[in-house]
Amino acid sequence: MLVNSCQEGAVLFCLLGGSNVIYRVALCFVLKKNQNERQEDENDRARKKKTKIRSAVAKRSPLSLLESSSGSKEVKKARVDEPKAGAVTPGDSVQRDEVVQLYKLQMPEDLFHLWEFCKELHPTTPAVYALDATLGLKLVGPFEILSGAHKASKKSVPNLHLHWRFFYDPPEFQTILLGNQATQHHIGYYRDNPDSLPSFVGENEAKKGYIITQMGDNVFAAVLLHLLKRKKERDVKKAGAETLEKLEGQLRERAGTLGLSLDQKSKAMKQRDRKVVTKTFHSAGIVVPVDKNDVGYRELPQTDAGLKKICKAIVEANSDEERIKAFGPIQEMITFVQFANDECDYGMGYELGIDLFCYGSHYFHKVIRQVLPMAYSLLNRNLFGEILESHLSKRSHDDLDQLSS
Repeated sequence: MLVNSCQEGAVLFCLLGGSNVIYRVALCFVLKKNQNERQEDENDRARKKKTKIRSAVAKRSPLSLLESSSGSKEVKKARVDEPKAGAVTPGDSVQRDEVVQLYKLQMPEDLFHLWEFCKELHPTTPAVYALDATLGLKLVGPFEILSGAHKASKKSVPNLHLHWRFFYDPPEFQTILLGNQATQHHIGYYRDNPDSLPSFVGENEAKKGYIITQMGDNVFAAVLLHLLKRKKERDVKKAGAETLEKLEGQLRERAGTLGLSLDQKSKAMKQRDRKVVTKTFHSAGIVVPVDKNDVGYRELPQTDAGLKKICKAIVEANSDEERIKAFGPIQEMITFVQFANDECDYGMGYELGIDLFCYGSHYFHKVIRQVLPMAYSLLNRNLFGEILESHLSKRSHDDLDQLSS
């Protein structure tokens, strides 16, 4: 096109007398003309393309417009999945929200899956008792909210953080299953942070002490582990053994369908173990953020054995004077905790507070209130501090069932 323009420009140049100025004007005129022609050609091609598209669309049937990108001529229907066995139905959403609202804690899906499992297990029996005959376990806590038991409570606003909170249960522990009443055996969720889902399911026998034993990262694993222990008991008769075998199969099948681990120590729990800064007296361990400079936790100046020895001397002191003297090492540790808090090692006060709580004596309540709520506050776990205060105020009471008391 440029060549043609130059040729046309040369002709005009000759016709107009050969002036350089005239040549440049003529050349610009020709270039402008060719530019307009190119634009008209492009517009014409665009109009033809649009006409072709409209024609193609007009020829397509409504069915063809619904074909999938793979070329299938089947009408694409809205997918309606059948709920998996054990899945929570939409009708339970109100109850689920109520559990969260009353406890101020997020509940894991395995809790709701076990609830559905128990409702199906014995349809004619209240779901909270579905595991009672075979395993001696009663579903409590959030399960009672799902059953609506709280609506019949005499208390207008029951304190659910004290509901089935046994003597040695730290704020991190939430009871969901009751076992042997003689030993105050109970199973519950253990959370490292009130804003997070549980880290694992644990068990404790309050009449025997403060140890929390890990039982997997979901309630199905915990129930199965309890069942396997039950099978080993000598007093289980043949008929009972057959019932346990059947229940074991049902638990394994449902857990498999849901993709739940039945290991006592799951992969997620092993990952948590690497974050545990110290086991504490109850052996479940505590987790606090520790940065690359190891800021976040520092050890107590006493070993667990040494701290227990100090606590024993305080509790067994024969006089107030002797007890005050025995408190000396604890007072020193409180000072160390204050220094640690100033330097962002919040785990030190957390450990001391939990250990003294586990020891259980009322002589330590004042110190616990001094160091543990502060640790929770510094770690942004304020709900645990609220639970602790409520528990310490009524720790010696036996009215564990807050819905019926």
